[in-house]
Amino acid sequence: MRQYQVPQFIDIEDKIIGPLTVRQFVYLVGGGAIAVMAYYTLNFFFFILIAVPVALLSLALAFYTVNGIPFYKVLFNAVLYFTKPHLYIWKQRRPETKKVLPQPEKKELTLLKTPTLSESKLQDLAWSLDIKERLEE
Repeated sequence: MRQYQVPQFIDIEDKIIGPLTVRQFVYLVGGGAIAVMAYYTLNFFFFILIAVPVALLSLALAFYTVNGIPFYKVLFNAVLYFTKPHLYIWKQRRPETKKVLPQPEKKELTLLKTPTLSESKLQDLAWSLDIKERLEE
């Protein structure tokens, strides 16, 4: 039976440019390019206002991880979350308190008692039904 080598560590990006991956290199070069353009086009105050956040963002995109997830994925998911509409299907509500209404006084209902039949009354009833059946025929 032939044996094949199974690639391992396929989720780790290759180090192409020194100790940096291609993605890290692109983020750092992009942030540096924006900072250089801001330096030559803006005065020093606006350069600092633009260059510091861009440099921090490019460093975070290149190196920072949140719970083992790269920052660019976290940032992408945050942008998707805040731009998409949300559909809330279930919302918990506090239970409503039931108001106790005063109940009117209950009058005693007279229930009709079912008559108890003695053996002789039962025979009389059966005899009368038999006669009615014979008369209707």
